[in-house]
Amino acid sequence: MTGARRGIPRVLTIAGSDSGGGAGIQADLKTFAAFGVHGMSALAALTAQNSRQITAIQELPGEFIAAQIRAVVTDIGVDAAKTGMLATESIVETVADAILKLGITNLVVDPVMVSKSGAALLRPEAVQTLRERLLPLSRVLTPNLPEAEVLVGRRLAGHRELQEAAREIHAMGPACVVIKGGHREGEPADLFYDGRRFVLFQGERVETTSDHGTGCTYSAAIAALLAKGAEPAAAAGEAKRYVTEAMRGASRLGSGRGPLQHFFFLGRDWS
Repeated sequence: MTGARRGIPRVLTIAGSDSGGGAGIQADLKTFAAFGVHGMSALAALTAQNSRQITAIQELPGEFIAAQIRAVVTDIGVDAAKTGMLATESIVETVADAILKLGITNLVVDPVMVSKSGAALLRPEAVQTLRERLLPLSRVLTPNLPEAEVLVGRRLAGHRELQEAAREIHAMGPACVVIKGGHREGEPADLFYDGRRFVLFQGERVETTSDHGTGCTYSAAIAALLAKGAEPAAAAGEAKRYVTEAMRGASRLGSGRGPLQHFFFLGRDWS
């Protein structure tokens, strides 16, 4: 925790923006609001995107990214933070340095590598830097199946292979690892590991095209819950339930993979 605690929990997202409002900073801030925490942002990259594709990416200078993080931490304070799209090796280095220097310890790392539309969001040469610099700083790491495969360097199939991968990734430094199950066949079960125990969070596969930003929303929900005092396993389970309902409650927006309905519980159609 950084800064003196004052009332409402404070959560920072360090990630890229999504001009279509489905993922990235926009999804994170909506999720923070849904969980009743004060959301703050440090933009690492800008994207021009919609429900079908990303047409342009503009990375921000490292000194400006660090300045955003520093401005928030030194005044408002941060009870938890999450990272998303960081794009390059130098940005990963910058963010890791800022997190260490400013004492952010309640960190969720979403190792964003590829967008829902297939665009590369992390350069290949940045993966090793992510492993070495950012993973050891994380309280919870939330890779999906393809990201977990990149981190361990091989394809993963059965449950036993996923458990072994979770052990290997945990040995890279994160306190807890959640390998998300959305890319697996059958029901999307998430595998949680904290170095002592495995927890399998079963889920229901929602048939929808409104699934853009699920990973961002999931990691943001975990960060919000950690800021409110939840333990990582409980936060992961509650975040999974929230994402499922946000997909189920979404209206169709765009002609591709549309956004979730982050405020489904309000009982209104926001389309």
